[in-house]
Amino acid sequence: MSDELWIQHLRTNQLDVVSLGRGAFEEARVEDYVVSGLVDFDDISYDKHADLLYDLATQTVQHFKAYLSEDDSRKVLRCYQRDIARFIHAQMQAHYWEDVAGYEVKISKGYTELKQSAYTYSVQEAPANYRVEPADKSNMAKYLFGGFAKCLYPLQKFDSDSERKLAVILERDALKWFKPARGQFQIYYRNGADDFEYQPDFVAETAATIYMLEPKKRTELTDPIVIAKKEAAVKWCTNASDHAASYVGKPWRYLLIPHDEIVENMTLDGLAVRFGGRS
Repeated sequence: MSDELWIQHLRTNQLDVVSLGRGAFEEARVEDYVVSGLVDFDDISYDKHADLLYDLATQTVQHFKAYLSEDDSRKVLRCYQRDIARFIHAQMQAHYWEDVAGYEVKISKGYTELKQSAYTYSVQEAPANYRVEPADKSNMAKYLFGGFAKCLYPLQKFDSDSERKLAVILERDALKWFKPARGQFQIYYRNGADDFEYQPDFVAETAATIYMLEPKKRTELTDPIVIAKKEAAVKWCTNASDHAASYVGKPWRYLLIPHDEIVENMTLDGLAVRFGGRS
């Protein structure tokens, strides 16, 4: 980093040189540039995290001093303080965790109304029959399916042909079913330091059980985000089942199903036996 900024005036050809002086913002310790940049983030408290912040700042300074002089390291940390702090903060978020003794579950209301679903489709094309395999399975998003008797919505879209096959099974075996719209269930999973909303692909009710069903590619079953969603949904089903038991309601179960295991001649009970852990 240079301490000088050259300014060339196009009209007069005058050349001015502005030097970066050591003003009031000069930190006493090189590490303080990193720490002062990090404490600007809302989720970092100097009082609670001072030891960690200076540990990270020391590692950062040592990194720059490995190939820069003391003075040049100071220049880099001073001029790129915000970018360096943002980079370190991103790594802190990726390694964030909480030790939780437990949560108290409170039921604020017994039910929620169905959220409205919006679909984009061609008005020239009538809804496809959900029982018929479409010609272009690689582009399922373009099809809008209808003809349901037990679905809570008259029309549905599917992300894959496996979802369509699952709908065939649910139409045959469930009392009622639907694909939840955004915001229907208050289920949240953690990814790093952030919480994200999760909606299962299907919800179906039988005479004995209410199921949340999630068809997934087999290669995605071990994905950390898929696992985090499953754990959050299983916990939600456990709480819902405990509440339902207080008024002799139906238990909830979560099923994570490999997409290539779904065939139309299967039963919902069969899927539950094969892929439904206790919840």
